[in-house]
Amino acid sequence: MEKLFDLDYMLKSLPQIVEYLPVTLWIAFVSMLLGGIIGLATALIRIYKVPVLAPLSTLYVSYIRGTPLIVQLFLVYYGIPKFLYYFQSEYGFLQQFNVYVIPPELFALLSFSLNLGGYLSETFRAAIHSVDRGQFEAANSIGMSQTQIMLKIVLPQALTVALPNLGNTLISTVKDTSFIFMIGVVDMMGQAKIMGARALAFLKYMLRCL
Repeated sequence: MEKLFDLDYMLKSLPQIVEYLPVTLWIAFVSMLLGGIIGLATALIRIYKVPVLAPLSTLYVSYIRGTPLIVQLFLVYYGIPKFLYYFQSEYGFLQQFNVYVIPPELFALLSFSLNLGGYLSETFRAAIHSVDRGQFEAANSIGMSQTQIMLKIVLPQALTVALPNLGNTLISTVKDTSFIFMIGVVDMMGQAKIMGARALAFLKYMLRCL
């Protein structure tokens, strides 16, 4: 009878899965960085109630938080090439550029960055609001500008408050990268699925990936 747990076979096949660890980590960390920038910018726009941009930011955050990541991933992967192709055919925009040769990794990165931007926006907004209002007033009283107050007083404290949530979000993002195999990007989980399909032993390879 075939063993469910074969340690020797697991150790032999593990390097083939670990080989794709850089893809998983690259997507997770880079999208976390870009998502953090988007999230912080969105949070500041909403806090300062920037005309036009504030309502759009609210709509963006609501959409991101209210729809599944896999739907967002498919919309970016299938929608952007169609959108660019429409502009090419109708307006002659970037005629020499083949929109269908864009690497799927870029779509995965864009989708994850936008998704994280929506969630981290709320994280940063809550963290900034947690800073005592008296510190704003004290900084204003000594003539500091709004930019100086935000950079030197508010953000250092807000980032400390947001740090646990940022860590949890990064862990969730690493796990969510398993979705990118659905658009053709092979990460650790994707390689485990490929190997499982070849050997007709999905459970073994899924366990190795975990």
